[in-house]
Amino acid sequence: MDIVGRHRDRPGDVVRASNATRREAIHGYLFLAPWLLGFFVLTLGPSLASLFLSFTNYNVIRPPMFVGSQNYLRAFTRDNLFYSSFARTFYYSMLFVPASILSSLVLALLLNFNIKGRTIFRAMFFLPSLVPMVAAVVLWLSLLQPNWGIVNSTLRSIGLLAPNWFGDPRWAVPSLILISLWTTVGGTRMVIILAGLQGVPEELYDAAAIDGAGAWRCLLHVTLPLITPTIFFNLVLGIISSLQVFTSAFVATGGGPAYATWFFGLHIYKQAFSYFNMGYACALAWFFALVIMLLTAIQQRTSRSWVFYYGN
Repeated sequence: MDIVGRHRDRPGDVVRASNATRREAIHGYLFLAPWLLGFFVLTLGPSLASLFLSFTNYNVIRPPMFVGSQNYLRAFTRDNLFYSSFARTFYYSMLFVPASILSSLVLALLLNFNIKGRTIFRAMFFLPSLVPMVAAVVLWLSLLQPNWGIVNSTLRSIGLLAPNWFGDPRWAVPSLILISLWTTVGGTRMVIILAGLQGVPEELYDAAAIDGAGAWRCLLHVTLPLITPTIFFNLVLGIISSLQVFTSAFVATGGGPAYATWFFGLHIYKQAFSYFNMGYACALAWFFALVIMLLTAIQQRTSRSWVFYYGN
C-alpha cells in the first residue's frame, strides 16, 4: 500500500493532473466564449452605452451632448404622454397577467388528467404559442374585422353587440389582451405549471383521501399550495413580459385609436426611431428598467407570505 501511495504522489503525476485540469478549464472557457462575447458585445456594452446616452442630448446625426438629468426631468415634467402611457401599460398588465395565469392553471389542471389523447390535446393547445406575434396579430385583425370578420358576423347572428375591436378606444386594449392570451395560455406558462403539478407527491393525495378530502379540498389544500413556487415564477415572468408589451400594439393599432394603446414600450420606440430623441429614449428605458426591477424585488419580498416550498 505504501508503494502504491508513493506512486500516486510522484511529481510527474501531479504535473500531469494539473495539466489535465488546466486543459479542461480552457475547454470550458472556449465553450463559454461565444456566450460571453455575445453578452459583452450585444448586452452589457449597449446597456452601458444607453446609460451614458440617457444623460445626453443625442439625435444620431450630431455627437452626444451631455445634459445631466435633463432627460429625466423632461419625462416627469414636460412629456404629456409619459404618465398616460405608463398608467396604460400597468392597466394592460393588471388585466392580462391574472387572466393568463388563471387560464394556464385551469388548462394545465385539465390536461394533467390521465385521459385518452392527452398528448394530442397538449400539442394542440401549445401550437398557438409557436405562432410569431406579428403573424398572430395579422390573423386576429382579420378575425376581428368589424364589418366582415368571423367573430362579429357570429355575434350579429346571435343578436349580440359586434364592437369595433381595434377602432374603439374602449375595446382596443381588451382586443390586444385577447391576442396575447391566445398566444400564451397554452404555451410555456402552461408547460411549467404542468411540470409543477407532476411534481406533487402522490402520497399527499393518498393521505388527504384517507382523511376524507374530496377533489376540491385536495385542489385547495394540497395541489395549489405545492405549486405556489411555480405560480410565483410565472407571475414574475408574466409581469415583466406584459409590461414590455409592444409588438401587438405596434402592428395592430400603432398606438391608437386616440392613444388608447400607446404603451410605454411604444412611447420609447417612437421617441427613439420616429423622433430620433435617442438620449431621451434611453432615459425612458432606464427609468422603466428600474421600475421593473423594483417590482420584481417587491414580489420576491412579499412571496415569503404565500409561497410554500415543500420540504423546507
